[in-house]
Amino acid sequence: MDGTLVDTEPYWMAEETALVEAAGGTWTREDAVQLVGNDLMVSARVILETTPVTGTPEQVVDALVAGVAARMRSALPWRPGAAELLADLRRHDIPCALVTMSWSALADVLLEHLPGGTFAAVVTGDQVERGKPHPDPYLEAAHRLSVPPHACVAVEDSPTGAASATAAGVPTLVVPHIVDVPQMPGAVRLGSLVDVSARDLLPLVSVGP
Repeated sequence: MDGTLVDTEPYWMAEETALVEAAGGTWTREDAVQLVGNDLMVSARVILETTPVTGTPEQVVDALVAGVAARMRSALPWRPGAAELLADLRRHDIPCALVTMSWSALADVLLEHLPGGTFAAVVTGDQVERGKPHPDPYLEAAHRLSVPPHACVAVEDSPTGAASATAAGVPTLVVPHIVDVPQMPGAVRLGSLVDVSARDLLPLVSVGP
């Protein structure tokens, strides 16, 4: 979701910065970039270990999620081509799963902006024991879709997300955004989702862009 479908990474960075600065610390863009794509509990522990922020990891996540959700409801910034690709997949009755390390409260905000049935399954960070880069989220999504992982296509923007999808055996299309994604077996890269249609996805991951 974040960075692939909607450009919410700046929202996360702004909320992280506000949280840390309110506790008397500093938070740089370099600090924020290190958290892109992480399981939120992992990110919360990093913040607690490296800044003056106090509390539990759950409290840190709750604060960040509340802030990002408010920003998303105010303005939902779609990544180029993402909404159009989702609409094309829906027109062709291709079942889709949303696999995000954001928690359900944030996924729900995105779903509010989409026609019912856009996603046949939604797997969020608070629903899996091990988040990205572990394969668990994508394995769970394939299970909920009743499709073997190798028959799916993942679209990811971060190293942790791409690592999760490929570890699950899902052919992966990487569209880097905030951070670079290294080459990895099972993944191909594309600069943008603009003009990418449902019929383009399988050839892209089969032969590369």
